[in-house]
Amino acid sequence: MKLLLFGLMCFAVNTVVAAQPNLVIIFTDDQGYGDVSSYCPTDVRTPNIDRIAREGMLFTNMRANSTVCSPSRAALLTGKYPDRVGVPGVIRTRPEDSWGYFAPVVPTLANELKKVGYHNAVIGKWHLGLESPNTPNQRGFDFFHGFLGDMMDNYVTHLRFGQNYMRRNSATIDPKGHATELFAEWAIDYFRERKAQPEPFFLYLAFNAPHFPIQPPPEWVDKLQQREPGVSAKRLQNLAFVEHLDHNIGRVLDALQAHGLAENTVVVFASDNGGHLDSGANNDPWRDGKQSLYDGGIRVPFMMRWPGVIKPGSKCDYNGLVFDIFPTFIEAAGGAIPADLDALSLMPLLKGNTMDTSRELYFVRREGNNIYGGKDYQALIYNGWKLMQNDPFAPLELYHLEQDPQERVNLIATEKPRRNELLRRMRAHIQRGGATPWQPPAP
Repeated sequence: MKLLLFGLMCFAVNTVVAAQPNLVIIFTDDQGYGDVSSYCPTDVRTPNIDRIAREGMLFTNMRANSTVCSPSRAALLTGKYPDRVGVPGVIRTRPEDSWGYFAPVVPTLANELKKVGYHNAVIGKWHLGLESPNTPNQRGFDFFHGFLGDMMDNYVTHLRFGQNYMRRNSATIDPKGHATELFAEWAIDYFRERKAQPEPFFLYLAFNAPHFPIQPPPEWVDKLQQREPGVSAKRLQNLAFVEHLDHNIGRVLDALQAHGLAENTVVVFASDNGGHLDSGANNDPWRDGKQSLYDGGIRVPFMMRWPGVIKPGSKCDYNGLVFDIFPTFIEAAGGAIPADLDALSLMPLLKGNTMDTSRELYFVRREGNNIYGGKDYQALIYNGWKLMQNDPFAPLELYHLEQDPQERVNLIATEKPRRNELLRRMRAHIQRGGATPWQPPAP
């Protein structure tokens, strides 16, 4: 009965569309599940993001591949678990704080799409390497206009520790304006350029927002203060930041329409991990937030619009991972899906069919400082159960997600056979990931 319901939840229209659609990923940074109004009736209003779901499919049970930025992005662009591509942790601008190295031999989504004739672009945040061989133009992308580093210390100066990581391809640039607005403008420029070109395109549009520092333009704070007079100062800033981001996503969607591209373009919206609670984010109804392997740290908004294929307003409760975009886009483009991926194509769901719900979902993160000590910690979800360790020195926890979605009742002491089964499966993932170096080769 559950499988039948699932199939109905993912109902879509399978009609004939033009070959090789354009492909767009809109990826936000630290945007919580409860900070998209399609998911949770809160104080936030995101009409432009919601539009993607209204005109396409809303996925309610998707998770990011990690609790932080770089591992999620590495998984998204390779279709493999992040430790299998050398990025179990955050790649930072200071080597002593960096816990990953994006394996140069692993093909990216851009590499695969190039094989079937796509022009590939990154606009916005890269965060997978500062130099050769891991700049965007060396990893399959024809065009890069954005920020190489991990985070901006200021959304207007765009610097990190006083260094400028803004680039147009390999050239250092010093643009003026708020980063969210700049990235939207550059995406709009890209659509204008591509509309006259014969080949299809793939755009990976990765906003830095709403990652801290929380810096909405003052006029957005003023507007939100009038609308939400009782909200805390911290929450007010976050609301203004998210809604400013939503406004600029709306500009991008409008440009697709204005340039006659919308009807043959697949648009996916997702976040790289849960929201940062100390910055006023909302991950309701899930427990905890960014950096945590409780679902508040990994359950993320995810939606897809594909005119002529996905029925507008449809919903799907499939338990998947954000990197499932990789094989889905390859299949949509008419390419051959590599056999060694961990990700699964969502195409059956988009066509109104079902998918096997018993897959393993694996999560890993490595981190330094005194809390983590340079070690990694993992979680594994299988058949409705979740085994996790929330830092390398914490005890194991076990939750039955179907009965306890808020992860309140730890069953590690009473469900030993289940614990042992998931531990065995987790060990296999750890062994596979351990075969890939996660630091650059010694000079």
